Amino acid sequence: MTPAPIAVALDAPDLETAARWAALVTPHVSTVKVGLELYLRYGPDVIASVRGASGVQVFLDLKLHDIPNTVEGATRAVARLRPAFLTVHAAGGPAMIRAAVEAAPHTQIAAVTVLTSLTDADLAAVGLAGPAEDAVRRLAALSVGAGARALVCSPNEVAAVRAEVGPGITLITPGVRPSGADSQDQARVATPEQALADGADLLVIGRPITGSADPGAAAAGIAASLRRTSHPV
Repeated sequence: MTPAPIAVALDAPDLETAARWAALVTPHVSTVKVGLELYLRYGPDVIASVRGASGVQVFLDLKLHDIPNTVEGATRAVARLRPAFLTVHAAGGPAMIRAAVEAAPHTQIAAVTVLTSLTDADLAAVGLAGPAEDAVRRLAALSVGAGARALVCSPNEVAAVRAEVGPGITLITPGVRPSGADSQDQARVATPEQALADGADLLVIGRPITGSADPGAAAAGIAASLRRTSHPV
């Protein structure tokens, strides 16, 4: 059975927990995501630990944002770990994005457009012209023009981004919450089924899976729900 297009966010308190969660969910999902906290605490070892024997795709979510030369060096440093995806901030500009793309030819550079925690009021406060959908579309077009082959945007903007960039660009959507789940610190959210219907390729889901009593069963349940939606009986 093909794994579901889900990246499980392994926001674990320690390496052992992250590896256990990864082992439980990898029969059901295509990807596991390692974020900034876990990577800074354990370094490159975390990638081998969560990849395990399964060879599951690893999404390294570091959100690099610096001058092009620094991002190029940082990207090259982690490219040897062969993550499937590595995030950079689209707001770093086209030269920075291009530097990351050129430094990691075997990794999809995923440009983060607007964080899912930000509202239109937040964008105005930091001087970014909104509303969020307009800002996301601008940053998406800029990123693809600079060579990014993947984009990160909230489910609310995924349909507009797909219309903007066309097929062939991987759209990754955090802020995905199964029906009945708490939105927590995400401001712009949608269900997994809706996000896929709107054009997402990879859904980032964390606490609804890892916070459950049985992460493997939770991942299997969401995967089964997506299969039923895609192929209704």
